[in-house]
Amino acid sequence: MRAGLIGIIALVLASASASRGTAEPGCSKADFEAVVDEAAAALRALNHQNTPQFQAKLRQLKDKRGWSHEQFLVEAAPFVRDDAIAGFDQKSEDFLARITQAGQAQATAASLNCGLLVDLRGSLAHLVETQKAKWTYMFEKLNAELAKAR
Repeated sequence: MRAGLIGIIALVLASASASRGTAEPGCSKADFEAVVDEAAAALRALNHQNTPQFQAKLRQLKDKRGWSHEQFLVEAAPFVRDDAIAGFDQKSEDFLARITQAGQAQATAASLNCGLLVDLRGSLAHLVETQKAKWTYMFEKLNAELAKAR
């Protein structure tokens, strides 16, 4: 996911740089860069905020259940991989594909397309919301397991 986002950021920045025509009023290369920067910062913040807490809760569950390291690797897998998480990942990949397509369209355009900027903002916002929902789901699932007696 992180590698995909970095690739998209590079693509969008290159796309905005490649456009040589006159931009529509209120739409500039800097606008495209700002949207991508904001989304990247939001995703980094989500990961920075959630990853350590999630890992700590996984360690709590490991300790609570008395799992060995090998058991932990097997038993913890459903908390990071299941059908719902796969669904969140697929949605994220779909938004990344839309962003990539928008960036490629911008790279071949004669001028900056402000409509494309609006679409890009929407796709990036949906990507961030999808990742927030994924974290929420994963924490709820893990917290429910921690709340069980045993």
